[in-house]
Amino acid sequence: MSGEPLPTKQDIRKFIDESGGKAGKREVARAFGIKGQDRIWLKRMMKEIIAERAVETKEKGRPPGKLPPVTVITVVSVDEDGDALCRPTSWDADAESPRIVLDPDSVRGPAPKPGDQYLSRLLRRREWYEAKAMKRLEITPRTTTGVLRMVGQEGRVQPTNRKLRQEIHIRPGDLGDAKPGDLVIVESLPGRAMGPRMGRIAEVLGSFDNPKAISILSIQTHDIPDSFNAETLGEAAAAEPVTELGRRTDLRDIPLITIDPADARDHDDAVWAEADTDPNNPGGFRILVAIADVAHYVRPGSALDKAALDRGVSAYFPDRVAPMLPEALSADLCSLKPGEVRPCMAVEMIISAEGRKIRHRFFRALMRSAANVAYEQVQAAIDGNPDDATRPLLDPVLKPLFGAWEALDDARRKRGAMEIELPERRAEIGEDGFIRAIVPRDRLDAHKVIEEMMILANVAAAETLERRKQICVYRIHEPPDPERLRTLKDLLDTIGIPFTIGEVIRPKMFNGVLRKARDTDEEPMVNESVLRAQTAAYYGTENQGHFGLALRRYAHFTSPIRRYADLLVHRALIDALGAGNDGLGDLNIEQVEAMAEQVSANERRAMLAERDALDRFTAVFLQDQVGGRFTARVSGVTRAGVFVTLSETGASGLVPMRNLGTDYFDFDEKSVSLTGRSTGMTYRLGQPVQVRLKEAAPVTGGLIFEMLDQAVATVKPSRQGRPGRPRNLPKRGGKPSLKGKGRRKK
Repeated sequence: MSGEPLPTKQDIRKFIDESGGKAGKREVARAFGIKGQDRIWLKRMMKEIIAERAVETKEKGRPPGKLPPVTVITVVSVDEDGDALCRPTSWDADAESPRIVLDPDSVRGPAPKPGDQYLSRLLRRREWYEAKAMKRLEITPRTTTGVLRMVGQEGRVQPTNRKLRQEIHIRPGDLGDAKPGDLVIVESLPGRAMGPRMGRIAEVLGSFDNPKAISILSIQTHDIPDSFNAETLGEAAAAEPVTELGRRTDLRDIPLITIDPADARDHDDAVWAEADTDPNNPGGFRILVAIADVAHYVRPGSALDKAALDRGVSAYFPDRVAPMLPEALSADLCSLKPGEVRPCMAVEMIISAEGRKIRHRFFRALMRSAANVAYEQVQAAIDGNPDDATRPLLDPVLKPLFGAWEALDDARRKRGAMEIELPERRAEIGEDGFIRAIVPRDRLDAHKVIEEMMILANVAAAETLERRKQICVYRIHEPPDPERLRTLKDLLDTIGIPFTIGEVIRPKMFNGVLRKARDTDEEPMVNESVLRAQTAAYYGTENQGHFGLALRRYAHFTSPIRRYADLLVHRALIDALGAGNDGLGDLNIEQVEAMAEQVSANERRAMLAERDALDRFTAVFLQDQVGGRFTARVSGVTRAGVFVTLSETGASGLVPMRNLGTDYFDFDEKSVSLTGRSTGMTYRLGQPVQVRLKEAAPVTGGLIFEMLDQAVATVKPSRQGRPGRPRNLPKRGGKPSLKGKGRRKK
């Protein structure tokens, strides 16, 4: 969200009119300073304006396209206020249909969901229509994923989506071959208006006791493609290794190495460095970063290309990967395997002793990886304990790499890149397929070496594309929203850490805050709060810089096996260098921008699926410890209760208001805290607490705790409300009214 208020629809329409009717999304965004995720809002608003103007034009001459008073509508989406946004099921105009909002009070039976169809009476409300549902129409059944249990002869399916609380009833004749405990896909069936939701089991995914079902469930829930069609697999199988040098530069005799996690199956980046021999650059280094040449194998418009764009990124789960590319490429021809000749896109970079990049050049090449070593092996070698694999690499390869990194790390600190340090954990899978342990993920200097090499290469890619005036897909991280900064300042004021909000916000400001909190009880809270104040990164063709890294331009170039944005950057570089006919080709900037938006959305989808899977694996891991006591920290405070993160495993869950004790707790939005009226007990972000695990639900991944670290005497309900219940919430069983009918939606 941007700091300034978003313009109204009338503001945008007026600007477009004053621009001669030719202003598009890009011009509007620039005129009103719309950035980041607000661009998604603007895209929807522009579609509404186009649709409204099409309706206005048609109504003037009354041509075909005007909506009749009674028609069939389809629910497209349900917004955060619960309003169902619809379109006519049949629309004979070329432009987008006008906006329709379904009146929820007119709907009988289950709440409307995307895909539902209603015979409706339409009422014109100036710029939009209000729909009164007359009858719900039965269409292709909706599907829900859940776990089956039996009640007598009838089945009950508990949805795996936490937001769907109502069980689905399955008649005996609709059970198929499903057994209790199976993970199933259910098709909704017609039911009584006020009766239970009925369904039919359409597919059995396997027993929920099978650990493989957990990742499958997350993949299904988030609609992540997990298989490739025959055409895509055929193209991958037909790909052949590149062995002829042709116009490529020969890097086969340079000892490039890949450094990856010990269990990595694909290796898409290799590195090498040496001291620069130029007497004019004393203490400087020459660095080579070589990246798998995925663009050679995945051509624009091919089945492989369509499948990669549909996925956007590879999704990583505790027990499997849903790859962006088939294994024939991701784990073989595009993987920089030791001893195997592979095509690559390489960049040579010369840096000074202070880590400043002096010059760089890109080229296509052939390489042969000298070794693949794990981060832990590299770190051990540098620390004086090399093994058989790293001993011959130590002096000629590893030490120069670390020397170059020290220079780059010094430059990073000087430019003020953000230094948020949050503990990361990884799940270790046992022989039974379930988590056997959740352990801290080590943060080694060896990791930082590769990170800095990749960052430098990414900067070089963005600079080259800008210089050659080519389309560039930037990795954009915009400065924080001023409203979030005010919230952060209010929080820091409560713990005595000064934070001044000036006109120009720089990452260094946050680093100063983090340093003040270091080695204090508030350090975890401050790190978490600073992170929450940041905007989400995304992909786009209009450079907005990368705030977190303190870089003016930045593009992802180094992981084309697992990120489609990197593949687009490779293709743009091929065009910029005149290095082949497998570049972007005829794609224009609007088409590439649309691809960037799709990749950003798919990246978010994969992240949510990965988190869901880890939550469910963790719930299985902890379900035998229900009743156990844990050390935790408060990771979130809301009117509904306190979220906590366990110190040992990193698992997160909720302490509902009812489990905080018998006191009445008030929520303070400014300090993000809950305070008991009678006891004065306060819960705020980062606070260490003791909790007991009350519930672990593997089906949804939910964990429920109760607070243990205080003794609160029973208190009588005060006049202001009941203990344990926050103010300003509707009474139980109360139905909120539909306020603001006829208001304009943003």
